[in-house]
Amino acid sequence: MRSHLLNGLTAEHYRRSVTEGVERVAAKLATTDRPFTGVGVDALSPAIDAIDLDRPLGDTTAVLDELEDVYLRDAVYFHHPRYLAHLNCPVVIPAVLGEAVLSAVNSSLDTWDQSAGGTLIERKLIDWTAARTGLGPAADGVFTSGGTQSNLQALLLAREEAKADSLAKLRIFTSEVSHFSVQKSAKLLGLGPDAVVVIPVDHDKRLQTVALAHALERCASDGLVPMAVVATAGTTDFGSIDPLPEIAGLCAQYGVWMHVDAAYGCGLLASLKYRDRIEGIERADSVTVDYHKSFFQPVSSSALLVRDGATLRHATYHAEYLNPRRMVQERIPNQVDKSLQTTRRFDALKLWMTLRTMGADGIGQLFDEVCDLAREGWKLLAADPRYDVVAEPGLSTLVFRYVPAAVTDPAEIDRANLYARKALFASGDAVVAGTKVAGRHYLKFTLLNPETRTADIAAVLDLIAGHAEQYLGESLDRAS
Repeated sequence: MRSHLLNGLTAEHYRRSVTEGVERVAAKLATTDRPFTGVGVDALSPAIDAIDLDRPLGDTTAVLDELEDVYLRDAVYFHHPRYLAHLNCPVVIPAVLGEAVLSAVNSSLDTWDQSAGGTLIERKLIDWTAARTGLGPAADGVFTSGGTQSNLQALLLAREEAKADSLAKLRIFTSEVSHFSVQKSAKLLGLGPDAVVVIPVDHDKRLQTVALAHALERCASDGLVPMAVVATAGTTDFGSIDPLPEIAGLCAQYGVWMHVDAAYGCGLLASLKYRDRIEGIERADSVTVDYHKSFFQPVSSSALLVRDGATLRHATYHAEYLNPRRMVQERIPNQVDKSLQTTRRFDALKLWMTLRTMGADGIGQLFDEVCDLAREGWKLLAADPRYDVVAEPGLSTLVFRYVPAAVTDPAEIDRANLYARKALFASGDAVVAGTKVAGRHYLKFTLLNPETRTADIAAVLDLIAGHAEQYLGESLDRAS
């Protein structure tokens, strides 16, 4: 079994095995003509259930043959231009190369004596991102597993900085369309059931600052403690960007920690055309960025940034076997001092490889293209009498629903849209997402692929309408 250990003696075996795997994936990417096969759970489960994990196949070629049947054939391929569903981007080749390198070397980014250069690369990228964000010379941060972890850590720091005498008094303010991780974080941090105060949004799905001001005033008058305001730069459903300068002003007035969840909108940090859309982010106390959403990086590649690096001490614990206190005096850089995680992948390498190959302008150009595409998609939807589109895109998301001329029952229209999404997924011709707006079912395009064209959007809209019309026709037949 030692022949499977990666070391100097097995380097050639490693080269052959990885090359074979890469060749198979490359062949699949070259021949995939739709984002999904349409396979259902009942069809795929028996093949996986039948595999006996206690009876290994013995060599990687046989395993790759099997993998074709249980994964590669039926994977959902985000690189396809008609994958239009969630916040999943196609990935750039330099980042995939970085993934291969970091997996093989397998550095752990918790301590200097496990990562050395990796630690310095991660710190350099944090400094680069913080500078792009404009957080100032005292800024710092750490890579995380994703936006949920970044939001959790940011709110942990905000809780500790609030210094309340009772957790029950703490309040977090965020918009009604912000990410669910705000509520989840509040629960994990031991806050009360009323801790998260939801602020209404305007027609463009942006937090209403007048309502926020009133809520902050009520909080103070009720003897409660405003712990944090979470502004969103790119909501999951709408791509909307909250009015950051106005929110920053209110946070300064009331002495509240300002966190900006820019997991989606962080692509604007590299934008050549739309950087002004996140003006005000430089006034935040903490910022979430997800490079694996809008920097075209493989999952996971994310970070939490803070204006004052000293606040990261709230996540610091020292263990004699790992990061004893004396290392601080010795100026040994242990990233575990900043992180909620201990063992942690060198995910920063993927972004490093990307920037050193393409540059920030290359990333920004790609993100600008999908923002431009969303604008064209919005024009198509606004001009199409079959559809109701909710709001102009702030980034690259479109929320809409099919509205047949002959049907007025909202519940029946809901069912038609739900059916259309399900039927489209089952066909494999395209993948779209769904959400609710004012209690009604809507569909969603999340456009993150620069290879998607307006012709793809138009074709998918025709497919959706066809499935919805089929459902309504069958429904009418059943009722008659």
